[in-house]
Amino acid sequence: MTTQRIGFLIWPNTRPLTLALAEEALLVAQRVHPEVIYDLVFLQAEPGERQGWQLPGEAWNGRLEGFQKLFVLADEPPQAVTAALSSGLKQLARSGCVIAGLSAGVYPLAQLGLLDGYRAAVHWRWQDDFAERFPKVIATSHLFDWDRDRLTACGGMAVVDLLLAVLARDHGAELAGAVSEELVVERIREGGERQRIPLQNRLGSSHPKLTQAVLLMEANIEEPLTTDEIAQHVCVSRRQLERIFKQYLNRVPSQYYLELRLNKARQMLMQTSKSIIQIGLSCGFSSGPHFSSAYRNFFGATPREDRNQRRNNSPFELSSAPSVDK
Repeated sequence: MTTQRIGFLIWPNTRPLTLALAEEALLVAQRVHPEVIYDLVFLQAEPGERQGWQLPGEAWNGRLEGFQKLFVLADEPPQAVTAALSSGLKQLARSGCVIAGLSAGVYPLAQLGLLDGYRAAVHWRWQDDFAERFPKVIATSHLFDWDRDRLTACGGMAVVDLLLAVLARDHGAELAGAVSEELVVERIREGGERQRIPLQNRLGSSHPKLTQAVLLMEANIEEPLTTDEIAQHVCVSRRQLERIFKQYLNRVPSQYYLELRLNKARQMLMQTSKSIIQIGLSCGFSSGPHFSSAYRNFFGATPREDRNQRRNNSPFELSSAPSVDK
């Protein structure tokens, strides 16, 4: 039996859940299979007094050595990596250590060039920002990616999916299955699955025509389809489509479509440096004034006002999709 030394490098404000999901999968593996032995080491990337939940482990002491795997955890994109930590991470990468970025932990790895040329699973909230800042990284919308000696998971329950994949590769599918049963995981998801939750869950509806229609809208943001075209694609009449949307979403198709495009525009405003007119055009608005007017009517502020205010307050607090009760 050999002991595998695994490190957790934790940025401030990492939520307990992110760390607990990764740690628990490894602890359960040890419990159900006595020959699996891990030496888990917890290091704080930026030590200091924090309010609320206290990060586990000790302050990083300037050395990163002897790890077979290192998991980098963050729940908000760190602004920068210190020179000393940058040197330590790069040296560890050169030594052949498998390095994983969990949730926003992909950011410090990308900032150091450790993901250049690699696939990386990026949470959908940050994909526009990440793709613009790190064009050499192949950002994906997968649950997780395992590309050579780099592992990335978009966050949430995808952390468990990644750890189960690690256990399966290191110790066999039987152990991974036993751990998933212990954790009451309904099924082991593949890394290549898309991270957005099923449309049925988001809409609270299982109506197939509604699902088809919304998927069409999401796939045609830059050049919106007309309601008649959507109805034709899903093989219902316009009146039937409008009844379905009214029944399940309490709005007509055109209103839902507009909200979808506006929320996408807001996400781009917060995450990219594209001009307001570029964003408006890419979200299907014919002109700057048209975009600005629709945006102000829905959000209560112009795109410029909203970008300035929200970036000052919380650069990554984004709206994702139209709520069904707005």
